[in-house]
Amino acid sequence: MFFRINFTPVSWIAVFLGNPGLRYENTRHNAGFITADIIAKEIGVKVNRSKFNALSTIVKLGGEQVLLLKPQTYMNLSGSSASQAMKYYKVPIENVVVISDDVSLPAGKLRIRRRGSAGGHNGLKDIIAKCGGEDFPRIRIGVGAPPHEDFDMADWVLSKLSLDDRKLISEAALQAAVALEMIIIRGIEHTMAEFN
Repeated sequence: MFFRINFTPVSWIAVFLGNPGLRYENTRHNAGFITADIIAKEIGVKVNRSKFNALSTIVKLGGEQVLLLKPQTYMNLSGSSASQAMKYYKVPIENVVVISDDVSLPAGKLRIRRRGSAGGHNGLKDIIAKCGGEDFPRIRIGVGAPPHEDFDMADWVLSKLSLDDRKLISEAALQAAVALEMIIIRGIEHTMAEFN
């Protein structure tokens, strides 16, 4: 007896960084998860398949099959999920787009990068360590800096967004969705020129 294995080839992976659970909903560190949820709502899908220690779904963006991935390992171990998905689908690192928060940008500001260091972001640090280096595109969503220099950074990124900041970040998440598709269709250089 023969069994047909249902395997959908994926050419891109979008990794949305955040922390799972109600406690972390609508916090600055969850700007990536907010973006994933907005993309899913716009397309009319749910990111709810449990695989690679993540919630995921496969969608068509820019004519390509794209895995939307929300690691459920907590921020500091995001690379485990991303590396498992990369190995399974044989996706090269340059086709892995990471969407994350950035405290060095004003709330709602978007910045696209071809590659780079983690810049103190533990989720990016783990992806760099476990996925083979820094050569992956990233979409950084500004969540604003702490109100004063003595403010604990962990407390800041895990704090709930104000209504104003939530609106700004939701608008930026919509733009991040456009940027993700543009990276796939037109490439990172064009997308950087358009958004930065």
